[in-house]
Amino acid sequence: MSRSLSFVDRLTAAADRALRTLAAPPAANRSAPSGPAVEPELSNEERRAAASLMRVNHVGEVCAQALYDAQALATKDPALRVLFERAASEESDHLAWTRSRIEALGGRTSLLNPLWYGGAFAIGLVAARAGDRVSLGFMAETERQVEQHLDGHLERLPAGDQLSRAVIEQMKDDEVHHAESAIEHGGVTLPLPARWAMRFAAKVMTTTAHYI
Repeated sequence: MSRSLSFVDRLTAAADRALRTLAAPPAANRSAPSGPAVEPELSNEERRAAASLMRVNHVGEVCAQALYDAQALATKDPALRVLFERAASEESDHLAWTRSRIEALGGRTSLLNPLWYGGAFAIGLVAARAGDRVSLGFMAETERQVEQHLDGHLERLPAGDQLSRAVIEQMKDDEVHHAESAIEHGGVTLPLPARWAMRFAAKVMTTTAHYI
């Protein structure tokens, strides 16, 4: 017979996932979105630009792992825990896909990933402590903002990098689904000041991660 995990068990599992996110090569459950069969021919400038954009996206997925792990850890509702864990699993695919593209483009992941993870985990705990409906609302708003962010990257990505474009488009589809699921499960609309604060924090993160 299966038994429900204790808080200590779940905390240990969350710590293990944190180490895997930050230190282990990510493994995707789904194959990377299909694109051209061969790596596109890009200029050095285009490769650097694409790698920087994908590094920002990779940081976003590091933060997503932390957010959803924290929210899954803190909620007392088993059904919502499954929702957050499922979203984290899909985001782990994004983590693997973006890292693969960074490596293929000759770039590197952010040097500040431990900082991004720790900050996002703390934010996830704060959101969860405000109650499940607020936590779900935070999830929905986060995914909406990520969707807009990905739209901007699709516009800025070098036209020839169809492999990165395919990854970003699939990521965008998944983020839309996560936002819709959060609303369907009772997520509330966050107050405007909270949404502004989230946008400001995201701007700081994405600007910094573009270079570091």
